[in-house]
Amino acid sequence: MGTCRGVGLTCAPCPLHPTQVGAAAGPRGGAGAAGGLRGAPGRSPAGAEQTPRAARPGPPRGTEPVGTAAGAAAAPGPPCRAPCGESSRQLQRFFTTARRRGQFPATYCAVTVGVPAEAEGEIRAGLRWQQQGDTTAVVPVLYPGRHSLARKEVKSTLTRYRVLGAAGGCALLQLQPRTAFPEQLPVHLTLLLCPALGDHEHSSRVGRVLGVPFLLPPEAAPTRTQVLDEELLSRLGLSPQQLRRLPLHLHLQQLMLPRGGLLCAPLPPHFLRTLRLLGLPEHLVPAGTPPPQPAPPLPPH
Repeated sequence: MGTCRGVGLTCAPCPLHPTQVGAAAGPRGGAGAAGGLRGAPGRSPAGAEQTPRAARPGPPRGTEPVGTAAGAAAAPGPPCRAPCGESSRQLQRFFTTARRRGQFPATYCAVTVGVPAEAEGEIRAGLRWQQQGDTTAVVPVLYPGRHSLARKEVKSTLTRYRVLGAAGGCALLQLQPRTAFPEQLPVHLTLLLCPALGDHEHSSRVGRVLGVPFLLPPEAAPTRTQVLDEELLSRLGLSPQQLRRLPLHLHLQQLMLPRGGLLCAPLPPHFLRTLRLLGLPEHLVPAGTPPPQPAPPLPPH
């Protein structure tokens, strides 16, 4: 089993509330990712396509978002009878207790640019917020000190991954975050040297020399539109101008809830379209995902 030291998630205000579960959103992460439930580790609740975001302040010290995902509509549920704030606290306690018991309430899938060297493994890294110019960003700390962890300046994070299929230099991954931190999944995939397709925020940290990927420090890799080679662009049917509109392919598929409840989010059309174009295995996606529907072409500009 391989281990990589190096992830991104988002926060769902109240995954139990039908108006919030399945809301559309934009990346990081997947945290705002492409299609899914926004409510597991990542950027936000079951969500939708994500686009590069403007500067945002870091969260208060000590806070831990429930998670994020890429967006599709979640299965309808009963109305939330408790105030959203109370529901969020109950879910946070549930997720914390589940992780301590070795349970993993959230399951994601992602299409990555690059194929991990190991078929399955773990990605571990400390994560923290860092000021970069006028913005703040989540950056990895590969070897955090005990004092920085104790002061909660750095959060120790862990994600398990499994390769479901690979084709054309891309892979379909299943992800199970065991911790929750903003941007965890996108950052972890970058540390794996396999950034998520459509990640226009973190993918610039992966450089290449003679086709061999290597990790760049965040300070040397400003945010930019993801760079794809001509062959991959051709397979996806995209022009360089359309690439900046490509949504993040990070999707929260399943979210376990208290009392045995389970939320499932079908893959969005653009995610299914990408699987077909790349020849990745749609049949390995969990049951409940509807047949692929034609996705509208991206606008030319």
